[in-house]
Amino acid sequence: MKKKQTKTGPKSVTGFSILKIYLQEKQQKEDWILNRKRRNRAGFFLGILLLLFGSMPAAAARQESEPNQLFATAACLMDGDTGRVLFGKRETDPMAMASTTKIMTCILALENGGEQAVATASAQAAAAPKVHLGVYEGEQFLLGDLLYSLMLESHNDAAVMIAETIGGSIEGFAALMNEKAAAIGCTDTHFVTPNGLDASDAGGDHHTTAADLARIMRYCIKTSPKATEFLAVTQTRSYTFWDLEKKNMFNCCNHNALLDQMEGAISGKTGFTGNAGYCYVCAVKKDDRTFIAALLGSGWPPHKGYKWSDVQTLLDYGDKNYRYQTIDISKGVPDRQVHVMNGEQDFATVRAKQTNYRFLLSSEDKVHVESVFPGQLEAPVEAGQSVGSIRIFVNGDLTAENDYVTINKIDARYTWMERLLRK
Repeated sequence: MKKKQTKTGPKSVTGFSILKIYLQEKQQKEDWILNRKRRNRAGFFLGILLLLFGSMPAAAARQESEPNQLFATAACLMDGDTGRVLFGKRETDPMAMASTTKIMTCILALENGGEQAVATASAQAAAAPKVHLGVYEGEQFLLGDLLYSLMLESHNDAAVMIAETIGGSIEGFAALMNEKAAAIGCTDTHFVTPNGLDASDAGGDHHTTAADLARIMRYCIKTSPKATEFLAVTQTRSYTFWDLEKKNMFNCCNHNALLDQMEGAISGKTGFTGNAGYCYVCAVKKDDRTFIAALLGSGWPPHKGYKWSDVQTLLDYGDKNYRYQTIDISKGVPDRQVHVMNGEQDFATVRAKQTNYRFLLSSEDKVHVESVFPGQLEAPVEAGQSVGSIRIFVNGDLTAENDYVTINKIDARYTWMERLLRK
């Protein structure tokens, strides 16, 4: 008896079989995703790459070249462009700062008050000790004129008038000072007065560090929206103004001797109290380099000239040892292939957004790059999408940061059932 033969042509597809196929594909995708996640339990970041530039000499060699013969109790030399500390002596120790305080008072006045604003002397302002303008209670001035009194002659009553005009009170202005200090990265600075006279409040003593003082000066000359105006005030050699009633005329002369003693000096402020000693902060241009030097406790009477010797030593060290160098990181952070889940293409190419960096470096500096990129991406992926990070360190300090970006667009891949359902 012959067996009945069955034709093997295309099978008809029922609604049930369509659903079954869809569920199988869905389960396969979920299984693949689960397995992928298990293989990448380290999370988003896959790894860290290191690049080394320059050399790391013996500690003795480094110490030999550094300016160790300083009178100052604390000192800092900073790269004005990046804010990197190039040299420090007890640069993170909190200390009194005297009238170097006034650079913060000046920049806040420029940022928060118009130069034509009227400042009225309070009883507290009139009672401010020398060095002072000698105002009487009720006397009025233009705020812009008082800035020259503040920065050229370092008048304490001018500082009080400015503070009360901008902040409503000494306390209110101190709050603004501390807020700004925190915003620009000061790590151990506390303001109580606008003029730098010794004082304390619930937050502690009026103080800063050499590194923080340099950061404030950098903000004043580089990143503040009023940097140009700040430089104009602090570079003025002499200035004459009147009170608003034209009863008294005042003449101010700049006491920042470095302006005339050193080529490239662009700003500076002196300070002294019995507690703080002689203090100084300045900014100097040397060719394409900007150096900021800060000194705290650079001698006590009669050694008024120690600060000038110290700042010369710091700036000579910077000028001799630091030059701009271009660092090419392309070899250490090459293009990478990153798996794309559920994409029309299986891999996306990621590339460093920037590979050339320009840093102020000495022959002793060590540069390394940490490169962090994703283990996988989820489609869709856009071209130019940031997917990782590149961080560049000089001697362990973060100096620059950028991204990995994708260079190709990858659309999501859909099954025929998903496409059908999306319609």
